[in-house]
Amino acid sequence: MNKKEALFVRNTVKITVAVAAASAVALGASACSAPSDTTASSDKGDKNAPLVVAASPTPHGAILDFIKNKLAAKEGLKLVVKPFNDYKIPNKVTDDGQVDANFFQHKPFLDTFNKENGTHIVPVQNVLIEPLGLYSKKIHKLSELKSGSTVSVPNDPSNEGRALKLLADNGVITLKPGVGSDAKLTDVKDDKGVKITELEAAQTAPRIDDVDAAVINGNFAIGAQLKPSKDALALEKAKDNPYANFLAVKKGNENDPRIKKLAKLLNSPEVKKFIEDKYKDGSVIPAFGPAKG
Repeated sequence: MNKKEALFVRNTVKITVAVAAASAVALGASACSAPSDTTASSDKGDKNAPLVVAASPTPHGAILDFIKNKLAAKEGLKLVVKPFNDYKIPNKVTDDGQVDANFFQHKPFLDTFNKENGTHIVPVQNVLIEPLGLYSKKIHKLSELKSGSTVSVPNDPSNEGRALKLLADNGVITLKPGVGSDAKLTDVKDDKGVKITELEAAQTAPRIDDVDAAVINGNFAIGAQLKPSKDALALEKAKDNPYANFLAVKKGNENDPRIKKLAKLLNSPEVKKFIEDKYKDGSVIPAFGPAKG
């Protein structure tokens, strides 16, 4: 073999290997992104495709599972429930089309999230209220919180303000005049020596042993086997509560027939009974009606 032939063979081998590698990468990419029966399809206009919904496991996921197993078939709805123990990912995957809808949040949280992340999620149907509560593994009554005690609160703006208001309403701290559920730590006029620690909402229950008391969202309290009516040192009032949790979608998908079917089922007498029977301790309360955008 002369030099010219050898060079041709070497180049041919290089090209063959490069093509094979590129093919493998392309095959791997297509395998990773191949559509499945759990892929969101609202942008495809497929009325018969499964409706994929991101949700907190409890109580939202439990309610959706009840609908999926007991009610959806009668409405011709195929429902896929994707559980998330996070307050950020569900809105992101809804906005980018990985799921069709989500069910886990209230309006103040959504407003803040959309503003900070440039997302376009809108509420569709109110479903429930989960009263926020103050819990502890170390003390048994509020009066045991003293100077030097530590209390954790959710660190997202809407739930932190809600938590601070709960603490203020129960005399643990004092807020500046005129400050309500939009309170920030800088709005605390007198902490009475109590040290307030900010945590991600999902971490308030798992890390309750690290503090003297923790303000915990209802769904995370339920997930940690805490019973609000029995275990809470203080509990948010349900009456006139502005924090109803709702079904939400990306703007423009509100009229998807599948979304309308799910919204109807979420406000059905069967779901009302399911909530009242399963959450007799008052940790979850039906709050049906159209959600305001």
